[in-house]
Amino acid sequence: MKAKELRDLTAEELAKRQKDLKEEVFNLRFRHSTAQLDNTSRMKIIKKDLARIMAVLHEKAQGRQV
Repeated sequence: MKAKELRDLTAEELAKRQKDLKEEVFNLRFRHSTAQLDNTSRMKIIKKDLARIMAVLHEKAQGRQV
């Protein structure tokens, strides 16, 4: 997901997506540790999406528009 698309969402929608992605990261890490994860690159993608959401939430909290 691109940051431009995320900036169009409300803070509540971003918070919900952040919660969902954190749960997914947990599940992927658990599956990876038990050797049940086939696509390990998915972890990297989810972590980057989570970081983008956190950055956009921080921008909105600071009142900045980019």
